[in-house]
Amino acid sequence: MGYSNFLFLKEELSLITVMVILLIYDLFGSKKSLNYFHPVACILFLIHTVINFLPSGTAEAFGGMYICSPMGSIVKTILNTGTMIILLQANNWVNSESTLIRRGEFYLILFSTLIGMYFMISAGNFLLFFIGLETASIPTAILAAYDKYKRESAEAGAKYILSATFASGLSLYGISLIYGTVGTLYFTDIPDGINGSPLQLMAFAFFIVGLFFKLSLVPFHLWTADVYEGAPTTVTSYLSVISKGSAAFVLMTLLFKVFGSLLQEWQTILYAVIIATITIANLFAIRQHNLKRFLAYSSVSQAGYIMLGVISGSALGMTSLVYYILVYMISNLAAFGVIAIIEYRTGKLTIREYNGLYSTNPRLSTVMMLALFSLAGIPPFAGFFSKFFIFAAAAQQGFYVLVFIALINTIISLYYYLLIVKAMFINRNESPIAPIRTDTYTRISLIVCTTGIIALGLISTIYENIGTFSFGV
Repeated sequence: MGYSNFLFLKEELSLITVMVILLIYDLFGSKKSLNYFHPVACILFLIHTVINFLPSGTAEAFGGMYICSPMGSIVKTILNTGTMIILLQANNWVNSESTLIRRGEFYLILFSTLIGMYFMISAGNFLLFFIGLETASIPTAILAAYDKYKRESAEAGAKYILSATFASGLSLYGISLIYGTVGTLYFTDIPDGINGSPLQLMAFAFFIVGLFFKLSLVPFHLWTADVYEGAPTTVTSYLSVISKGSAAFVLMTLLFKVFGSLLQEWQTILYAVIIATITIANLFAIRQHNLKRFLAYSSVSQAGYIMLGVISGSALGMTSLVYYILVYMISNLAAFGVIAIIEYRTGKLTIREYNGLYSTNPRLSTVMMLALFSLAGIPPFAGFFSKFFIFAAAAQQGFYVLVFIALINTIISLYYYLLIVKAMFINRNESPIAPIRTDTYTRISLIVCTTGIIALGLISTIYENIGTFSFGV
């Protein structure tokens, strides 16, 4: 094992380089030069994203603990793209007086969570996987509590870290039981020792709790609405798409690479979890008036749809999952981008306060409408194709009843998404939200998201291109 192994960690090393440069800049830059910290951070991260855009081949490093794969590189690129959009949308908030004195702290903490997700995606050993899980989770709690002068933000951070600690403890206990029964932590060696004993089934159940928590699957979703509402909107959008996307990919990878011989057992668990997640989340979303809590339950429901790709257990399911994550990411970030703009300028967050928004802010209303249409799965927008593909993957494996229940829930979700559209375009308001002029960074992010929502729907052949990559991860 030589230093050449580090060459396989090109995404991680590239991001660490960006972090080191930003750290030095933050510590030693003059007060005047720090005014350009945000554009410098965005440019450096964009370079990092472009450098790692092309997927790498399949390779192993550090004795198989770290595994490079084309699909893993694609997922990392998707996460980079989403993070780039979030950085653009964070400009006003990061530079406001409510944040901490050192501007670089937000970027360094954010990138630390991203490195943890990189390790989770490329892990070939449970030790590296758990290191990545904790590296991603602990800084996320700091981000949730980043507005330290706001009680809601501090409460969100406390709730997240307490819930994450409990979930991580259960997962670690499950990993220890797996090691005790098979004598190894390597993903490639564990399947040979899986015999379906009661102890191993218990170990699997404990382990899977941690990922169910990060995905906000029922019944591990109770933290979601409170944390999403209390955390800064920029952090909420990061939690809803980046954290969820990495966890979904890792869960599918582990279920097939490690627990493939327990296929019947985990498909039964997922069957019940998917139905409960989609149904309960949709019913609670209807009752919400705060938009951040509304999108929290919407994201819980979307996690249930994502799991349809996992339960299918096929290459089509993997492709559908990655495509769904991409579409969900741009749609959700478009919605959160509009909410962040209005919250920053007016402090308004309820659906009723959006009444008549189109009369004063037609562009923001249109972006919000397209994002909600995509999340609801209305053709010809990207969300329709992502749902179609993931339903097809589940139906291909004979889960017709499950797909039927998911379709019924899609109709329910259409109702509550249209409630917001109705408020913006139809409901009258004597004093609607005043016209808002967005900054250049946010405008670029919304243009990218809107273009993606339309392009990924009309030019959905990108799905076939993703599908050409090997299923092996």
